[in-house]
Amino acid sequence: MRALPATVLAVCGLIASACGGTGTGGAAAGQAAPATTAGQAPAAAQAKDAPPEAKPLDGKVVVIDPGHNGGNYRAPKEINRKVNVLTQMKACDTTGTSTNDGYSEAAFTWDVSKRLQKILKKRGATVKLTRTSNDGVGPCITERAAIGNKAGADAAISVHADGSAPANRGFHVIMPKKIKGPVDKVVADSSSLGMAVRDAFRKGTGLPYSTYIGRKALDYRSDLGGLNLSTVPKIFVEAGNMRNATEAAKFRDPKFRQKIAVALANGLQHYLQA
Repeated sequence: MRALPATVLAVCGLIASACGGTGTGGAAAGQAAPATTAGQAPAAAQAKDAPPEAKPLDGKVVVIDPGHNGGNYRAPKEINRKVNVLTQMKACDTTGTSTNDGYSEAAFTWDVSKRLQKILKKRGATVKLTRTSNDGVGPCITERAAIGNKAGADAAISVHADGSAPANRGFHVIMPKKIKGPVDKVVADSSSLGMAVRDAFRKGTGLPYSTYIGRKALDYRSDLGGLNLSTVPKIFVEAGNMRNATEAAKFRDPKFRQKIAVALANGLQHYLQA
Protein backbone atom coordinates (compact mmCIF):
# COMPACT_ATOMS: atom_id res chain seq x y z
CA MET A 1 0.00 0.00 0.00
CA ARG A 2 1.36 3.45 -0.91
CA ALA A 3 1.75 5.89 2.03
CA LEU A 4 -0.20 9.16 1.94
CA PRO A 5 1.90 12.36 1.82
CA ALA A 6 2.59 13.98 5.17
CA THR A 7 0.44 17.02 4.32
CA VAL A 8 -2.59 14.84 3.62
CA LEU A 9 -2.04 12.91 6.82
CA ALA A 10 -1.81 16.16 8.74
CA VAL A 11 -5.17 17.29 7.40
CA CYS A 12 -6.62 13.91 8.24
CA GLY A 13 -5.32 14.31 11.77
CA LEU A 14 -7.18 17.59 12.18
CA ILE A 15 -10.38 16.26 10.65
CA ALA A 16 -10.41 12.66 11.78
CA SER A 17 -13.99 12.02 10.82
CA ALA A 18 -13.38 13.14 7.27
CA CYS A 19 -10.77 10.38 6.81
CA GLY A 20 -12.90 7.79 8.52
CA GLY A 21 -10.69 7.63 11.63
CA THR A 22 -12.09 6.92 15.07
CA GLY A 23 -10.44 5.91 18.30
CA THR A 24 -6.96 6.91 19.51
CA GLY A 25 -3.30 6.34 18.82
CA GLY A 26 -2.71 7.16 15.12
CA ALA A 27 -2.52 9.99 12.62
CA ALA A 28 -6.11 9.22 11.66
CA ALA A 29 -7.11 9.58 15.31
CA GLY A 30 -6.02 13.18 15.61
CA GLN A 31 -2.20 12.94 15.63
CA ALA A 32 -0.47 14.54 12.66
CA ALA A 33 2.28 12.49 10.98
CA PRO A 34 5.76 13.71 11.97
CA ALA A 35 7.18 16.29 9.61
CA THR A 36 10.15 15.37 7.44
CA THR A 37 13.43 16.32 9.09
CA ALA A 38 15.14 19.19 7.35
CA GLY A 39 17.58 17.93 4.75
CA GLN A 40 16.20 14.38 4.89
CA ALA A 41 14.88 12.95 1.62
CA PRO A 42 11.35 11.50 1.57
CA ALA A 43 11.11 7.73 2.07
CA ALA A 44 10.33 7.10 -1.61
CA ALA A 45 13.46 9.00 -2.66
CA GLN A 46 15.55 7.14 -0.10
CA ALA A 47 14.35 3.80 -1.49
CA LYS A 48 15.11 4.93 -5.02
CA ASP A 49 18.65 5.97 -4.10
CA ALA A 50 19.40 2.88 -2.00
CA PRO A 51 22.16 0.61 -3.35
CA PRO A 52 20.93 -2.47 -5.23
CA GLU A 53 20.54 -5.64 -3.21
CA ALA A 54 23.78 -7.64 -3.07
CA LYS A 55 23.97 -10.80 -5.17
CA PRO A 56 25.65 -13.97 -3.87
CA LEU A 57 28.55 -13.88 -6.34
CA ASP A 58 29.19 -10.13 -6.47
CA GLY A 59 32.91 -9.49 -6.97
CA LYS A 60 33.69 -13.06 -8.06
CA VAL A 61 35.31 -13.87 -11.40
CA VAL A 62 34.59 -17.21 -13.10
CA VAL A 63 36.15 -18.47 -16.32
CA ILE A 64 34.21 -21.12 -18.26
CA ASP A 65 36.09 -23.20 -20.82
CA PRO A 66 33.70 -24.93 -23.27
CA GLY A 67 35.70 -27.95 -24.42
CA HIS A 68 36.87 -28.17 -28.05
CA ASN A 69 35.31 -26.03 -30.83
CA GLY A 70 32.87 -26.75 -33.64
CA GLY A 71 35.36 -25.85 -36.40
CA ASN A 72 38.29 -27.91 -35.14
CA TYR A 73 37.64 -30.68 -37.64
CA ARG A 74 38.35 -28.25 -40.46
CA ALA A 75 41.88 -27.44 -39.22
CA PRO A 76 43.68 -30.72 -38.42
CA LYS A 77 47.14 -29.22 -38.92
CA GLU A 78 46.47 -26.40 -36.50
CA ILE A 79 44.84 -28.40 -33.75
CA ASN A 80 47.30 -31.32 -34.00
CA ARG A 81 50.43 -29.20 -33.56
CA LYS A 82 52.22 -30.05 -30.33
CA VAL A 83 52.31 -27.71 -27.34
CA ASN A 84 54.19 -28.01 -24.07
CA VAL A 85 52.00 -28.85 -21.05
CA LEU A 86 55.05 -29.22 -18.78
CA THR A 87 54.72 -32.96 -18.21
CA GLN A 88 54.66 -33.81 -21.92
CA MET A 89 53.95 -32.46 -25.39
CA LYS A 90 50.30 -32.69 -26.44
CA ALA A 91 48.07 -31.68 -29.32
CA CYS A 92 46.93 -28.06 -29.29
CA ASP A 93 43.31 -29.25 -29.15
CA THR A 94 41.08 -32.06 -30.42
CA THR A 95 37.69 -32.35 -32.10
CA GLY A 96 36.14 -34.05 -29.08
CA THR A 97 33.62 -36.86 -29.23
CA SER A 98 29.92 -37.10 -30.16
CA THR A 99 26.82 -39.17 -29.62
CA ASN A 100 26.29 -42.06 -32.00
CA ASP A 101 23.83 -39.96 -34.00
CA GLY A 102 26.27 -37.07 -34.42
CA TYR A 103 25.55 -34.57 -31.63
CA SER A 104 29.04 -33.22 -31.01
CA GLU A 105 30.75 -32.67 -27.71
CA ALA A 106 31.70 -29.18 -28.92
CA ALA A 107 28.02 -28.28 -29.44
CA PHE A 108 27.09 -29.77 -26.07
CA THR A 109 29.81 -27.94 -24.14
CA TRP A 110 29.04 -24.65 -25.88
CA ASP A 111 25.34 -24.83 -25.03
CA VAL A 112 25.91 -25.81 -21.40
CA SER A 113 28.59 -23.14 -20.98
CA LYS A 114 26.36 -20.37 -22.34
CA ARG A 115 23.59 -21.45 -19.99
CA LEU A 116 26.04 -21.54 -17.09
CA GLN A 117 27.36 -18.09 -17.98
CA LYS A 118 23.83 -16.64 -17.88
CA ILE A 119 23.09 -18.17 -14.48
CA LEU A 120 26.34 -17.00 -12.92
CA LYS A 121 25.88 -13.46 -14.25
CA LYS A 122 22.43 -13.30 -12.69
CA ARG A 123 24.05 -14.29 -9.40
CA GLY A 124 26.46 -11.39 -9.69
CA ALA A 125 29.64 -12.99 -11.04
CA THR A 126 31.87 -11.60 -13.75
CA VAL A 127 32.09 -14.40 -16.32
CA LYS A 128 34.51 -14.95 -19.19
CA LEU A 129 34.43 -17.75 -21.78
CA THR A 130 37.53 -19.12 -23.48
CA ARG A 131 35.83 -19.11 -26.88
CA THR A 132 33.17 -16.89 -28.40
CA SER A 133 31.33 -19.25 -30.73
CA ASN A 134 31.02 -22.87 -31.80
CA ASP A 135 32.16 -22.44 -35.38
CA GLY A 136 35.79 -21.47 -34.84
CA VAL A 137 39.07 -23.32 -34.20
CA GLY A 138 40.81 -23.70 -30.84
CA PRO A 139 42.11 -22.00 -28.81
CA CYS A 140 44.94 -24.31 -27.80
CA ILE A 141 44.86 -25.87 -24.37
CA THR A 142 47.75 -23.62 -23.31
CA GLU A 143 45.76 -20.52 -24.31
CA ARG A 144 42.68 -21.76 -22.47
CA ALA A 145 44.69 -21.92 -19.25
CA ALA A 146 46.21 -18.49 -19.92
CA ILE A 147 42.74 -16.91 -20.26
CA GLY A 148 41.81 -18.00 -16.76
CA ASN A 149 45.15 -16.85 -15.38
CA LYS A 150 44.92 -13.43 -17.02
CA ALA A 151 41.38 -12.93 -15.71
CA GLY A 152 42.55 -13.69 -12.17
CA ALA A 153 39.64 -16.09 -11.89
CA ASP A 154 38.38 -17.11 -8.47
CA ALA A 155 37.40 -20.37 -10.15
CA ALA A 156 37.72 -21.86 -13.63
CA ILE A 157 35.83 -24.81 -15.05
CA SER A 158 36.32 -26.71 -18.30
CA VAL A 159 33.12 -28.35 -19.53
CA HIS A 160 33.38 -31.68 -21.36
CA ALA A 161 31.61 -34.97 -22.01
CA ASP A 162 33.36 -38.30 -22.50
CA GLY A 163 33.35 -40.77 -25.38
CA SER A 164 33.83 -44.16 -23.75
CA ALA A 165 32.47 -47.67 -24.34
CA PRO A 166 28.67 -47.74 -24.65
CA ALA A 167 28.17 -49.72 -21.43
CA ASN A 168 30.09 -47.18 -19.36
CA ARG A 169 28.03 -44.62 -17.47
CA GLY A 170 28.28 -41.60 -15.26
CA PHE A 171 30.10 -38.31 -14.76
CA HIS A 172 33.43 -37.48 -13.19
CA VAL A 173 35.44 -34.43 -12.19
CA ILE A 174 39.12 -34.07 -13.06
CA MET A 175 41.46 -32.14 -10.76
CA PRO A 176 45.17 -31.30 -11.01
CA LYS A 177 48.12 -32.96 -9.31
CA LYS A 178 51.28 -31.26 -8.14
CA ILE A 179 53.87 -31.29 -10.92
CA LYS A 180 56.46 -28.82 -9.59
CA GLY A 181 54.82 -26.24 -11.82
CA PRO A 182 52.49 -23.23 -11.68
CA VAL A 183 49.44 -25.28 -10.74
CA ASP A 184 50.99 -26.56 -7.51
CA LYS A 185 49.85 -23.61 -5.40
CA VAL A 186 46.18 -24.12 -6.36
CA VAL A 187 46.00 -27.91 -6.23
CA ALA A 188 44.31 -27.89 -2.81
CA ASP A 189 41.81 -25.22 -3.80
CA SER A 190 41.12 -27.04 -7.08
CA SER A 191 40.35 -30.19 -5.11
CA SER A 192 37.88 -28.27 -2.93
CA LEU A 193 36.28 -26.82 -6.05
CA GLY A 194 36.07 -30.27 -7.61
CA MET A 195 34.34 -31.83 -4.62
CA ALA A 196 31.85 -28.96 -4.38
CA VAL A 197 30.96 -29.33 -8.06
CA ARG A 198 30.86 -33.14 -7.82
CA ASP A 199 28.32 -33.00 -5.00
CA ALA A 200 26.14 -30.35 -6.67
CA PHE A 201 26.25 -32.14 -10.03
CA ARG A 202 25.11 -35.43 -8.53
CA LYS A 203 22.30 -33.74 -6.60
CA GLY A 204 21.17 -31.53 -9.48
CA THR A 205 21.26 -34.00 -12.38
CA GLY A 206 20.72 -37.39 -10.81
CA LEU A 207 23.48 -38.84 -13.00
CA PRO A 208 25.57 -41.55 -11.33
CA TYR A 209 29.24 -41.37 -10.47
CA SER A 210 31.39 -42.71 -13.28
CA THR A 211 31.47 -46.50 -13.42
CA TYR A 212 34.81 -46.55 -15.23
CA ILE A 213 37.04 -43.62 -14.18
CA GLY A 214 38.07 -42.25 -10.83
CA ARG A 215 36.91 -42.96 -7.32
CA LYS A 216 33.51 -41.57 -6.39
CA ALA A 217 33.64 -39.44 -9.56
CA LEU A 218 36.96 -37.83 -8.60
CA ASP A 219 39.99 -38.20 -10.86
CA TYR A 220 43.42 -36.54 -10.44
CA ARG A 221 45.63 -36.05 -13.50
CA SER A 222 48.94 -34.46 -14.43
CA ASP A 223 48.71 -34.66 -18.24
CA LEU A 224 46.17 -31.94 -19.01
CA GLY A 225 47.57 -28.59 -20.15
CA GLY A 226 44.44 -26.75 -19.09
CA LEU A 227 45.16 -27.81 -15.51
CA ASN A 228 48.97 -27.98 -15.44
CA LEU A 229 49.35 -24.39 -16.62
CA SER A 230 46.63 -22.90 -14.45
CA THR A 231 47.52 -20.51 -11.64
CA VAL A 232 43.88 -20.27 -10.52
CA PRO A 233 41.68 -23.02 -9.03
CA LYS A 234 40.47 -25.08 -11.98
CA ILE A 235 38.73 -28.36 -12.76
CA PHE A 236 37.42 -30.33 -15.72
CA VAL A 237 33.92 -31.81 -15.65
CA GLU A 238 33.14 -34.82 -17.82
CA ALA A 239 29.35 -34.58 -17.68
CA GLY A 240 28.81 -38.20 -18.75
CA ASN A 241 29.40 -40.63 -21.58
CA MET A 242 28.09 -39.46 -24.95
CA ARG A 243 28.41 -42.99 -26.33
CA ASN A 244 26.01 -44.35 -23.74
CA ALA A 245 22.49 -44.29 -25.17
CA THR A 246 20.80 -43.22 -21.93
CA GLU A 247 23.15 -40.32 -21.30
CA ALA A 248 23.25 -39.30 -24.96
CA ALA A 249 19.46 -38.89 -24.93
CA LYS A 250 19.67 -36.70 -21.85
CA PHE A 251 22.39 -34.52 -23.35
CA ARG A 252 20.25 -33.87 -26.42
CA ASP A 253 17.44 -32.52 -24.23
CA PRO A 254 17.68 -28.72 -23.69
CA LYS A 255 15.88 -29.04 -20.35
CA PHE A 256 18.48 -31.48 -19.13
CA ARG A 257 21.30 -29.26 -20.33
CA GLN A 258 19.75 -26.50 -18.24
CA LYS A 259 19.76 -28.87 -15.27
CA ILE A 260 23.46 -29.46 -15.84
CA ALA A 261 24.15 -25.73 -15.99
CA VAL A 262 22.24 -25.04 -12.78
CA ALA A 263 24.04 -27.87 -11.00
CA LEU A 264 27.44 -26.55 -12.10
CA ALA A 265 26.48 -23.03 -11.00
CA ASN A 266 25.42 -24.33 -7.59
CA GLY A 267 28.71 -26.17 -7.16
CA LEU A 268 30.74 -23.12 -8.14
CA GLN A 269 28.72 -20.91 -5.81
CA HIS A 270 29.16 -23.32 -2.91
CA TYR A 271 32.91 -23.25 -3.42
CA LEU A 272 33.12 -19.48 -3.90
CA GLN A 273 31.10 -18.76 -0.77
CA ALA A 274 32.86 -21.30 1.45
